[in-house]
Amino acid sequence: MLRFEKLSLRRGIKLLFENASFTLHTGWKTGITGGNGTGKSSLFSLILGQLQADEGELHLPPKLEIAHVAQETPSLARPAIEYVIDGDSELRKCEQALAEAESAGDGGAQAWLHELLHTIGGYTARSRAGQLMHGLGFTAAEEERPVNSFSGGWRMRLNLAQALMCRSDLLLLDEPTNHLDLDAVIWLEEWLRSYPGTLLLISHDRDFLDRVADHIAHIEQQRAELYTGNYATFEQTRAARLANQQVEYEKQQREVAHIRSYVDRFRAKATKARQAQSRLKALERMELIAPAHVDSQFHFSFLEPEKNPHPLLQLEQVDGGYDELPVFSNATVLIEPGDRIGLLGPNGAGKSTLIKLLAGSLEPLAGLRHPAQDLRIGYFAQHQIEQLDPEASPLLHLERLDPLASEQRLRDFVGGFGFQGDRAKEKVAPFSGGEKARLVLALLVYQRPNLLLLDEPTNHLDLEMRHALGSALQEFAGAMLIVSHDRHLLRITTDQLWLVHGGRVEEFAGDLDDYPAWLVEQRRQTNGGENQLADGEHTAKTRRDRKRQEAELRRQLKPLRNRLKKLETEMERCQQQQQDLEEILADTGLYQDDRKDEMRRRLAEKAEIDALLSDTEEAWLEAGEAFETAQSEIG
Repeated sequence: MLRFEKLSLRRGIKLLFENASFTLHTGWKTGITGGNGTGKSSLFSLILGQLQADEGELHLPPKLEIAHVAQETPSLARPAIEYVIDGDSELRKCEQALAEAESAGDGGAQAWLHELLHTIGGYTARSRAGQLMHGLGFTAAEEERPVNSFSGGWRMRLNLAQALMCRSDLLLLDEPTNHLDLDAVIWLEEWLRSYPGTLLLISHDRDFLDRVADHIAHIEQQRAELYTGNYATFEQTRAARLANQQVEYEKQQREVAHIRSYVDRFRAKATKARQAQSRLKALERMELIAPAHVDSQFHFSFLEPEKNPHPLLQLEQVDGGYDELPVFSNATVLIEPGDRIGLLGPNGAGKSTLIKLLAGSLEPLAGLRHPAQDLRIGYFAQHQIEQLDPEASPLLHLERLDPLASEQRLRDFVGGFGFQGDRAKEKVAPFSGGEKARLVLALLVYQRPNLLLLDEPTNHLDLEMRHALGSALQEFAGAMLIVSHDRHLLRITTDQLWLVHGGRVEEFAGDLDDYPAWLVEQRRQTNGGENQLADGEHTAKTRRDRKRQEAELRRQLKPLRNRLKKLETEMERCQQQQQDLEEILADTGLYQDDRKDEMRRRLAEKAEIDALLSDTEEAWLEAGEAFETAQSEIG
């Protein structure tokens, strides 16, 4: 049990929070939320004894075993799995004592220590460590690799595995998903749900918090308050308190009406049911949570692309990889305006490779890349954060993009990304990872792309900025393809899912909620792979034949898919014309005697567009039925 009693905490002269009084009971899983700089990480430092409270008391139980993730990883030649096992300090002490007893020939001590090893699970420690590493994305071959051979992101995964290895009473996790892909996030989520101790979790991933946390401690405006329930429950409670901010709430309702219009048009049509359902889920969440974000400092939107060519980009029978070694082969994909694609797949399957090929920063090993003449790509990747000029300010970065723009216009723009006042002219060098990510997004938005390629855009972003980004992406008029471990972002912004797996790029048959079950099935098949190999089901020749067959089936479906998209575009055009004419015909002045000719012409136009829309909808339904029939025959 942790008890906070009228506790106040400062960093330097800045008051983080004051007079915080609440109790966290044994076994609770509590999410710590709040904007950047509100004191979440400082709260962890307080619990670890690295900071002292300015006022009040923190009461911790005696002999509390606390585990947390180290922020630095020594450059060790030690095997990775041994580094992970080091997380169980009691085990290491027992092993050392046993070695000393054996050296001294003390049989009694040896017997007692062997019994202790059995009690604390010492004989299964290597197996436990291997399972942790596998869950976090490491292969069996990587277990024996030295720690210093891994990159920074993978070393952070080793630190996380080491913390999970500790048989702790209290586990402190500060943004554990930042360096993980979606597969590892899903695994960690399940591990934490079964963790028997008390968990304090700082995270900006709302789906992760919803599935793990049973309480939320929220810090804002120098107050720390405890809420019962997961993050969704917290948002509803907080939203109720803020709903009186009517002006912003009415703005939200206009956004709700926009989504509801889409749902009402397409929910009853079979081929658009999934997209409509996706928008409906976004609508349900939006209605509950938007009032909780009306006081956010982040406000921005994407401008309409100057041009939106059809198609935007195509890859034709492309092999993608490095040093002549393909990660995937024979990929044929088409991206058109309005496409909203989420990219799934296990770690190392080639998601980032595909995005680099689409962005043009990587050349295909084979096949062709066909960009439209007016294609303008907005590409977000972690390496772009590192390429910011550390000596330049946010304002100067923008001025370099648009030298003719006024300073006030650029200040207004970067202000929507949280760079207000003097902050807009400060050097980037000391900025946090989240601030740098926000600046890269600001530069991307300013250039009015018609295709967004986003590779883990939410890393380091807090919940308010993630909310603002999701809202802006919902209204984006171009096409987008997103890789993200943030399932909430994928849910509210994408209509279709692609899967990169087993050397292929293809549509994912289910929705995002089906993906964890797909992962479980893949692991089951992998674990049984040796038996299947004996039957010849996965020989190299069989795999090559299957790839050729699947490519041919995709080729057969392509004309039907293209016809569907063409008809959807025509329907949207007709619906817009129909709406415009209805507004004209609603004008009572049109029915005056001096405007009879115009009235007849408008009525004729309305009848013509009604008939065209009816024919187009019928053709669209027939095309959808033909596409589904072809899919079922292929399946």
